[in-house]
Amino acid sequence: MKVIVCVLLMVAIAGLAKQAFAQEDGGAPAAIRKTKDIIIYEDERFYSAFPSVVARPDGELVLAFRRAPERRWLQDGNSSHTDPNSYLVTVRSSDNGETWSKDPKLLFAHPFGGSQDPCMVQLQDNSIICSSYGWCLMRSGGEKKVESSLAHGPFVFMGGYLLRSEDGGHTWGEPIIPPPVPGCVTTNMVNEPCPAYNRGAMCQGKNGRLYWAVASQSALEPRLTSVHLMTSDDGGLNWTYACLIAEDEKASFNETSLYETPSGDLVAFIRTANFDDHTVIARSKDGGKSFEPWEDSGFQGHPHYALRLPDDRVFLVYGYRHEPYGIRARVLNAECTDYATAGEIVLRDDGGSGDLGYPWATMTKDGRILAVYYFNQENGLRHIAGTFLEIGE
Repeated sequence: MKVIVCVLLMVAIAGLAKQAFAQEDGGAPAAIRKTKDIIIYEDERFYSAFPSVVARPDGELVLAFRRAPERRWLQDGNSSHTDPNSYLVTVRSSDNGETWSKDPKLLFAHPFGGSQDPCMVQLQDNSIICSSYGWCLMRSGGEKKVESSLAHGPFVFMGGYLLRSEDGGHTWGEPIIPPPVPGCVTTNMVNEPCPAYNRGAMCQGKNGRLYWAVASQSALEPRLTSVHLMTSDDGGLNWTYACLIAEDEKASFNETSLYETPSGDLVAFIRTANFDDHTVIARSKDGGKSFEPWEDSGFQGHPHYALRLPDDRVFLVYGYRHEPYGIRARVLNAECTDYATAGEIVLRDDGGSGDLGYPWATMTKDGRILAVYYFNQENGLRHIAGTFLEIGE
């Protein structure tokens, strides 16, 4: 009898704790407030950017980012988002993000070019999948010989690839090359169809399926970018084209993060170009078979990451590349239907230029939100930073 009473008491306490977490006096959702900013990694020799973070089952945090030589430190011009020596690296924290390993460990160095934006997602089996893409430096005018490429000066786009880890990000398998999006006209540095790519969070549905929003250029001029859905039923090893997510005759869409709501809707948070930097939202109510027409969110910012909170609300964080430069967020309802009216939270407004942002977020084991991003002040060294937020009083 004592055992039964104890179990019932524990269940009741857990229910009250969840209610207390979700509500303050009067039934309003628990407030979320910023507590402090931290620097996760900085080194004057390196340009560090584009982080993602996952929380392991034991509470350890694993953070991946792109690191390249700081060309200004080398007195070799200015640093940029294309560099032949940009590699993917990781740092770790075992104390809920308060301190981090000092020396990054190599995640991956691409043999043909510099890698960008390691986007990690932890799967239901606790394996980690990381998507990335790269740029190949072409010498002696080689970039002009690629017929239908995305080019950035002498760099030609290589397309996307994925990596998997079965041991918490300590080791990674060989690159997985996804198929190109049907109809994509972009070719890589050897004039082959560009593998699918994206910067943004894929999501794993309750059914175990992986959903990945990828970008593709049309053959029409101007070559606007649209966003499409690809799916995988084997943990990211093989991918199948599903459907169009969003396209437009004037606006360009890219860098998309996906989120599955408790009801099973897939919600795409999409970066735009030629649309005053407004976020747009697209929604699928049929498990990714189709998406409804995209909608203007009414607010500026990019790109995005959507984190489910313990009470099923959604912490949507994004970069803000307008003065005052920084990081912002909104807390949406569980189904992400109030994006146009949800209040905006300013995490940072002390950035030194628009070259910052690209946030990711996780819950720490002690119940806080940690948003991570890259940052600069007074247009100085690019580094990986974070902001802690607390929920409730």
